[in-house]
Amino acid sequence: MRIEQDIKLDFKDVLIRPKRSALKSRSEVDVERDYKFLHSDLDWRGVPIIAANMDHTGTFAMAKVLTKYKLLTAIDKFKEEQEWQLEAKNNQDVIEHCFVSSGIHDEDFARLKSIMKVVDCPFICLDVANGYTEQFVDFVKKTRDAFPRKIVMAGNVVTGEMVEQLILSGADIVKVGIGPGSVCTTRVKTGIGYPQLSAIIECADAAHGVKGHVCSDGGCKMPGDVVKAFAAGADFIMLGGMFAGHDECSGEIFKTEDGTFKRFYGMSSIEAMIKYHGAVAEYRASEGKSINVPYRGPVENTIKDILGGLRSACTYVGAARLKELSKCTTFIRVTQQINPIHVEDMVD
Repeated sequence: MRIEQDIKLDFKDVLIRPKRSALKSRSEVDVERDYKFLHSDLDWRGVPIIAANMDHTGTFAMAKVLTKYKLLTAIDKFKEEQEWQLEAKNNQDVIEHCFVSSGIHDEDFARLKSIMKVVDCPFICLDVANGYTEQFVDFVKKTRDAFPRKIVMAGNVVTGEMVEQLILSGADIVKVGIGPGSVCTTRVKTGIGYPQLSAIIECADAAHGVKGHVCSDGGCKMPGDVVKAFAAGADFIMLGGMFAGHDECSGEIFKTEDGTFKRFYGMSSIEAMIKYHGAVAEYRASEGKSINVPYRGPVENTIKDILGGLRSACTYVGAARLKELSKCTTFIRVTQQINPIHVEDMVD
């Protein structure tokens, strides 16, 4: 056992210091980015924000709207080949802005191969809660060998050495985040986690050293958190809770005496495991929760709010392009480390 004494920070622990800027208007800020990926050798340009591959937010309806703004959508891993094929037939431009999501079992790989045969989708998302297993590393290698010309995103991890391992094993993008999501209970169920801002800073540094990229996954509750994630070095940001509750999300709208809602749950929640697997396996515990989120109407309004906050932040620090934001950022720590109170200190 060992204890690390270094301070680790979350989004709530910092603000960004403003500085002089030559920008005259938010409209001058370019929130699109250009990327070239290490293994696939493909180029991509767009707004590097991704709707999470949860069955509530990772829908084709969500992808249609996000595509209009050049954002990406990670479609949930329970969509089958026929659904993908139908969408590709009617909206190939949408498919080009989607990730095909997959687990790491044999049946997941078979499903991934069948989908990739019928749709021309450039992105693959390999999604597990624990990206530290040898099984996951081997699956990343297997996927890279099978799809050498696809952009592969893999995760989740929170430390630099594992980011490097996954990139060297074939991932173009590594998802960073364990436990920060609004419907994730991993931290309280297992005690495992890492403050998200520090995780991004450390993992981005490791990834960029080997010419890879990172995607911050979880912890963003408001546009300012999205700004902080990009400012910390994230190349992409995945959003679940911020995109929840909209018309484009799955689930019915319902009313209670407290208001109008839609159901939102983590993919490791009891509700999700019963829905997709019939029960919670005896050897595991739920690491997600189910909540009712206020109904929020069309997602287009939320997209504009996020992008507006991002442009405004860039004008505060003089970043004409999103790419420049991290170089223009100085974080101010706004929380203090609390010293432990000893009993003897409380005695007169």
